[in-house]
Amino acid sequence: MRTDSPALAPFLRSQAQARLLAELLLRPGVARSVTELARIVGAPQSVVSKEVARLVKAQVLTDERVGRTRLVRANPDYRLMRPLAEILAATFGPEPVITRLLGDVAGIDQAFIYGSWAARFTGLPGKAPSDVDVLVVGSPDRAALNEVAGAAERELALPVQIVRLSPQAWERASQPFVGTVRGGPLVRLSLSGEAS
Repeated sequence: MRTDSPALAPFLRSQAQARLLAELLLRPGVARSVTELARIVGAPQSVVSKEVARLVKAQVLTDERVGRTRLVRANPDYRLMRPLAEILAATFGPEPVITRLLGDVAGIDQAFIYGSWAARFTGLPGKAPSDVDVLVVGSPDRAALNEVAGAAERELALPVQIVRLSPQAWERASQPFVGTVRGGPLVRLSLSGEAS
């Protein structure tokens, strides 16, 4: 029987549920509309609505209506919030945490997670990732990237390595490292200041 359980956390119901929980529980106090969550999670709005309803009923999330918009956030009073957030940080946390931390770094054209974490995230079987590999394309300050890596490691409880490449180096597919990274799973990080 085929299952939609995510390879990073097979005890969760689905990849959509895991990404939804990570987005909300790893950003305490941040409210998202169901429409925003569907876009972030990459699932149909009807699927996200059902999952939100189930999690609100279980008191993991809270919701409120603002006009016709339903806003959802993590319930800080949920008894298991801390351990659940720790599990999500260790499994699905790299995408939202690293995206948030890189969001304030100038000079980034593109950013990706690659390697074992990206492989598990995209559903490829294998051992649980023991680190997170990040590729940043552009000309950001190296010290700023080191600060991001350190902050991400503290939040995720996993080693984080950030490799910086110039746009020209990233375009050279003949370079062995670039070919290897491009040939494997990549999770693109959507940064607000990212060049188009």
